[in-house]
Amino acid sequence: MNREIANKYYSPLVHVADSADDGRLLYRVLQRRFGMSRRLLVRLKTTEEGIIVNGRRARTIDPVSAGDRIELRIEREESPDILPEPMELNIVLEDEHLLVVNKPAGQIVHPTTGHYLGTMANGIVHYWRERGEICRFHPVHRLDEFTSGLVVVAKHAYAHHQLSEQMAAGGMEKHYRAYVYGQPPERIGEVNAPIDRSSEDPHRRVVRDDGAPSLTFYEVAESYPCNASVLDIRLGTGRTHQIRVHMLHIGCPLIGDDYYSDERWKASPLAAELAGVIRRQALHAMTLVFSHPITGERLQLDAALPEDLRRLGMTLSAHTSPAAGASETITGEGPQARQ
Repeated sequence: MNREIANKYYSPLVHVADSADDGRLLYRVLQRRFGMSRRLLVRLKTTEEGIIVNGRRARTIDPVSAGDRIELRIEREESPDILPEPMELNIVLEDEHLLVVNKPAGQIVHPTTGHYLGTMANGIVHYWRERGEICRFHPVHRLDEFTSGLVVVAKHAYAHHQLSEQMAAGGMEKHYRAYVYGQPPERIGEVNAPIDRSSEDPHRRVVRDDGAPSLTFYEVAESYPCNASVLDIRLGTGRTHQIRVHMLHIGCPLIGDDYYSDERWKASPLAAELAGVIRRQALHAMTLVFSHPITGERLQLDAALPEDLRRLGMTLSAHTSPAAGASETITGEGPQARQ
């Protein structure tokens, strides 16, 4: 690939047609072999070097013969609507197709109304520009502002589509570490409770019978005498605020979470003490397992606990007896479930 093409396109996706492709129309082969979306196919058709067969530009309605060399080139794009801003990034993995960042608590993933700077996207766009790399910011998933941990960003539309499809099909595993008040009803269990918006607050999610199916798996990693727990959590679905809503639903709200809180815990001496230790919900996206969108390689990425959560764990471990006013284990349906 000459320099001009290399600067305009990503490295080509290549497939050599075999007997199973012989006689099929090109667009059928592309859908079958690359999982190409209709929208991306339309873009490739109108791109000069988008679809090349045996060194020549091809039409998607052309028949394919065994042995044909098919090359797809995704055009490089930028994110002109995102202002570049220098900031420190904790990059866990990066290649030509994707970027995985360990996001700190207190940072928004993408600009929103009233938050045009200071987001993870601003920092990543600046980082790419400083490197002379032309990429578009495609977040595959998001984390709440005050949740720390791993976020996957695709650099082009094809990688984004493949990762999004993988996530929708359950092929991307997302594991979290959570510090909660109380003890769950089981040491290893699940919360299968539908979630929807609250009728009183559109930003708040609640468990309600007419909500979207929502599934959270948990395992107690450690229990503290002060009646708090550390949970390893895996998402079965990816609803907004799902972990926070489900933990409140079983009577184990996240420590430090003022939005999804339980007054019975919020008024306890333990909560008063921990307010000086952590100032956000004690939730960290610790591990991601997924298949690379281009190579298919199965990847596992880990992000160590941030300092505030390590400090929280040490504080909880220092308690050798139940905290006054919080010795009762609260389980079952909390106020979140009754709204």
